[in-house]
Amino acid sequence: MKRQKRDRFQRAYVHGYKAGLSGRSRDDCPSQDINLREYWMSGWREGRGDQWSGMTGVSGIHKNPMVM
Repeated sequence: MKRQKRDRFQRAYVHGYKAGLSGRSRDDCPSQDINLREYWMSGWREGRGDQWSGMTGVSGIHKNPMVM
């Protein structure tokens, strides 16, 4: 069975979420494309907020975008 390619914007959001959750800087955004950067930053903000709220590890599994 072939895997369906994921949307580029969804991938950017997930990568940004992971970066924010792990505490990386927002300057680490790999994309220069303004649209992809916007999605990455949205994910980063969400991940950073979850990190500050203590939603890391097992307590944050319900928030993980990869699980959805």
